[in-house]
Amino acid sequence: MLTLAGPSNRFCDGISRRSFLRIGGLGLGGLSLPQLLQAEAAAGLRSNHKAVIMVYLPGGPPHQDTFDLKMDAPAEIRGEFRPISTTVPGFQICEHLPLLAKQAQRYAVIRSISDAIDDHSDFMCQTGRRKAGQPPGGWPTFGASVSRVLGSANNSVPAFVGMEPRMQHRPYNAANAGYAGISHDAFRPAADAKSDMVLNGITTDRLADRRALLTSFDRFRREVDASGLMAGVDGFNQQAFGMLTSSRLLEALNVEKEPAAVRERYGKGDPKVHGDAAPMLNEQFLVARRLVEAGARFVTVAYGFWDYHGNNFGNARNDLPLLDQALSALIADLHDRGLQNDVSVIAWGEFGRSPTINKDGGRDHWPRASCALLAGGGMKVGQVIGATDRLGGEPSERPVQFGEVFATLYQNLGIDVNKVTLPDLTGRPQFLVPEGCQPMRELVS
Repeated sequence: MLTLAGPSNRFCDGISRRSFLRIGGLGLGGLSLPQLLQAEAAAGLRSNHKAVIMVYLPGGPPHQDTFDLKMDAPAEIRGEFRPISTTVPGFQICEHLPLLAKQAQRYAVIRSISDAIDDHSDFMCQTGRRKAGQPPGGWPTFGASVSRVLGSANNSVPAFVGMEPRMQHRPYNAANAGYAGISHDAFRPAADAKSDMVLNGITTDRLADRRALLTSFDRFRREVDASGLMAGVDGFNQQAFGMLTSSRLLEALNVEKEPAAVRERYGKGDPKVHGDAAPMLNEQFLVARRLVEAGARFVTVAYGFWDYHGNNFGNARNDLPLLDQALSALIADLHDRGLQNDVSVIAWGEFGRSPTINKDGGRDHWPRASCALLAGGGMKVGQVIGATDRLGGEPSERPVQFGEVFATLYQNLGIDVNKVTLPDLTGRPQFLVPEGCQPMRELVS
């Protein structure tokens, strides 16, 4: 059964958000449709159903062994892999990414992300900010901010869906909704949560009666609540009832609805957990595409374990072909379905790897330079942005900040980062990205 606010789901410090659902959005408030559209425009919003899929690569993949090979560097830096040409003249990538090489005209690579920190955490990849100096409530994830600002595109599908598992290294799941509010945190459809999305013999009329009763109790509790928590519970309840009376979310999670040829193109990947992070489930990329088509605005996938302190090249030989198949299939699928202007894709990790190969044949943490791949969203693709020096250790051209990438993704969703703010827990308005960060001129006009 679906627990809306039962005793096993504790709020505040002990809350389990596994199966909670959220809703957000702009209420009509008595406005006519033209007035609402005018208000949205003034607030820096465009009404649409754009979406973002983020592929988080926990542990930090080696940039100089994937998208920024350094063939002129000494052997102890250059490594074992060879570059191959792509469909973009002058752009080469690792030999173990042949499927992505054939689609280079459909994505852009940033080689010069410069402001990572040495912290094994998803925090910067999910928020675009550092943990230090957070305002009251904490920085919200991109997905929570999008949920709060735009709300759900469809009442039966959460705005923000997190496909990543609960990982052994807990900081890989560190980011949360922050001051955006718990009702905007990710809905995580783990295997046991899928069975919660069924009425189990309860008719929709009976469900409506229960909703009315619950609303009457909540109205009283909301009136005496000074913490704002009940507003979050309201969001859970609204989304839960919408989901229970529609099969839309369950349908999106069921990849068996896809033709066999599509499922084969994505492949299965590797279901075992890698290191202390995530399995490499290629079908999650397909689920992500199905979710955004069903109405989700932001979907996250965690894929594998890239903390190669030892056996860098052996690990990469196993892992890169799986990523190559899944990510290239997603990019091709979006184009085949005419979604390349509506759905943005980003793939990245929390930092890069050290130029020098260590005594164990691995590469260590290196926050001073890392890569990201971006596709779709109507962006200017088929290009490389930025560069690192001869050793791959420092940006030598166009250093890029995480916040600039986030500003770009917000613009792709129709959100103006120069106008839209969210209040922290003191009521102070906070912009969505760090000061000075603007959409990347190389990617968007």
